[in-house]
Amino acid sequence: MKRGVVMVILIQKKHLCAFGLFLVFLCGMTTVLWKGREAVLAASAEAALSESPVYVIDPGHGGEDGGAVAGDGTVESHLNLEIALRLNDLLRFCGQNTQMTRKEDVSIYSDGASTLHEKKVSDLKNRVAMVNALDNAILVSLHQNKLPDSPKVHGAQVFYNAVDSAQELGKQVQNALNAAINPGNGKSSKQISNTIYLMKNVTSPAILIECGFLSNPAETAQLQQPEYQKKLAFTIAAGILCNTEEENP
Repeated sequence: MKRGVVMVILIQKKHLCAFGLFLVFLCGMTTVLWKGREAVLAASAEAALSESPVYVIDPGHGGEDGGAVAGDGTVESHLNLEIALRLNDLLRFCGQNTQMTRKEDVSIYSDGASTLHEKKVSDLKNRVAMVNALDNAILVSLHQNKLPDSPKVHGAQVFYNAVDSAQELGKQVQNALNAAINPGNGKSSKQISNTIYLMKNVTSPAILIECGFLSNPAETAQLQQPEYQKKLAFTIAAGILCNTEEENP
């Protein structure tokens, strides 16, 4: 993880919470180096037994449904998965309970779905069912945006559903993204349209993060870089955990 990500949050946000998160991540990395992988896995298992929220990390699309496609052929679903895997690891390092809707490039439709439309509908229903079956779930769905008529538009933006506490979570994650990802291009978190099936039908707080624009060639190139994917994951995790700290002072 580059120091620049942390420094942007510290200097631009002047948020003490961000410094605390840096120490948490530093402690997590030290644990890996000194105690080894088994200790980290044991700590994660212990955390999973607690009554803290379960962050459902949802890499949008997958499998036959690749989502948006950039001009160079970059497929949204692959980027969503790479960022989601990193976010999942970071949150677990910090002792948070997590569950992923998918860990591979697959669509999670049920048997019997045959056409692409049927598979997409089934996939969304299964994601909703997965989230709604969990106690204390919080959905974090990762996507990429596309505006072919406006190729210069760029940056990450957060949308939230109408469930209590989702707005505050969305605002906190957007603040972190504006500091580290959108310097000079700040965006506002917004309530999502009720036409988005996943966000409308989950009963828990939910945010959907458009991590960038595949219609912007420069941003598309960035989104494919592992270091930038790590930066996005770190920033989203910082926003989530800052929100958690503010709710539990």
